[in-house]
Amino acid sequence: MAKYKLPKPGELSSSISYNPPAKDWMDIPVEFKPATYPAAAKEKDILAVGFPNAHQWTPEDEDWNLPDGWEDTVIKGIEERLSKYRSFKLFMDVCVRCGACADKCHFYIGTGDPKNMPVVRAELLRSVYKRYFTKAGKVLGRLAGARDLNADVLKEWWYYFYQCTECRRCSVFCPYGIDTAELTIMGRELLNLLGLNINWIAGPVAACYNKGNHLGIEPHALKGNIELMIDDIEDLTGIRVNPTFNRKGAEILFVTPSGDYMGEPGIYTCMGYLMLFHELGLDYTWSTYASEGGNFGFFTSNDMAKRLNSKIYAEAKRLGVKWILGGECGHMWRVLNQYMDTWNGPADFLEVPVSPITGTRFENAKSTKMVHITEFTADLIKHNKLKLDPSRNDHLRVTFHDSCNPARGMGLFDEPRYVIKSVCNNFFEMPENTIREKTFCCGSGSGLNATENMEERMRGGFPRANAVKYVHDKHGVNMLANICAVDRAAFPALMDYWVPGVGVTGTHELVANALVMTGEKERTTNLRGEDLPGKEGNE
Repeated sequence: MAKYKLPKPGELSSSISYNPPAKDWMDIPVEFKPATYPAAAKEKDILAVGFPNAHQWTPEDEDWNLPDGWEDTVIKGIEERLSKYRSFKLFMDVCVRCGACADKCHFYIGTGDPKNMPVVRAELLRSVYKRYFTKAGKVLGRLAGARDLNADVLKEWWYYFYQCTECRRCSVFCPYGIDTAELTIMGRELLNLLGLNINWIAGPVAACYNKGNHLGIEPHALKGNIELMIDDIEDLTGIRVNPTFNRKGAEILFVTPSGDYMGEPGIYTCMGYLMLFHELGLDYTWSTYASEGGNFGFFTSNDMAKRLNSKIYAEAKRLGVKWILGGECGHMWRVLNQYMDTWNGPADFLEVPVSPITGTRFENAKSTKMVHITEFTADLIKHNKLKLDPSRNDHLRVTFHDSCNPARGMGLFDEPRYVIKSVCNNFFEMPENTIREKTFCCGSGSGLNATENMEERMRGGFPRANAVKYVHDKHGVNMLANICAVDRAAFPALMDYWVPGVGVTGTHELVANALVMTGEKERTTNLRGEDLPGKEGNE
């Protein structure tokens, strides 16, 4: 991919046009614009997990080195999925093109490209379905909205199915309940049959399959990273926390996304977990083998998502824990709440989670046996089990981003807000039509958080950034909180581009700043080493 310079924000926003094209969408060939698409998967990663048709190719190539008979492979793949997934058949047939979803996609809002309308993105696949699986399509062809499958269509699929973050915002507005994210998953599965994956999905999937986490962190390196955080916590508080690893017989297995082990601002969220659990005296352990809560397999195929999800439960069984506590992750929670029972559950060898601190029985986790960290912490705060000093966060004016998968995927709206309002004195909501179930995506989820597609990420994140800018300008908001590792990785670039001066934090970083630990020394800085309000210049 040629070197590309990102336009200035004003140039990018002014280039967005919603004028309809002069031609029908079927007559507009796909154009691979610079910085709008990710890199191709590496052959070694495809081979590592046993995906089909591993081969070298790049999106810029005219010839993608497709296997012989690839058209038949795709048609048979559609047929298999129509018989396997009732939702797929339903979503192919029930759309009436009402347009309720058309302007709801952040990529359409940020690009003006009509093929990023959810209804048209679905038509990319539906038109081929009609041609080969409906009588009208076979007889009438284009008059019935059908078209032949060819290499240009396949490239169009690849380009646009990897401009969908599977956030499901469009499904909120669909009067028929069509979940376009499910169609994107089907499209990606079909592409995967031909070895047409992307690097920022296939690489993490292979790493997670081989090493237990997306970043490929070895057990000793993971433990070493956490020990560095422990040193920093001791410098800050005078308290040495002592987590355990791979300990059999612990009451709780804690699983969090690997993004929290590596790099800012995720490490501060991880430090928050460590401090909270130490203060509680929680009987928990980390696993260096199931060291990933996220599930990039979900962006590849249902089968791979199932394989990667199973490691969490296999490790819980091996260690003999009672239940599982999960960290601030996005797709981990959508997979667990919407798919786990069908794929790997119910986890009857575990117990229904009960907080050892408050005695609360988490009935909502009866099947998964896994509790979200914000549910756990909100319950602690409600029962007055934590000593908190919200004034330590008074230099922050905070808003909250509802991460798509925990929000729309599991309805986790109130618990994070309750936690944040308990540890921060200055909290401001973004506009109502941009939060909760209507939340806008970060624009980088579903495996699109690469560098080579940065313009598309900035365009896709534009609606969310615009809502942040609103509260930044109106209320002086300078910190964007969230409960997703991909958000914590993606938002710094997005904020720096569209809303300079707004930082990014995990919710439990804010908790740790406010947490008054038993026996701690006087704190003068927060987890980032910045002076606490009123402590400026103190050593």
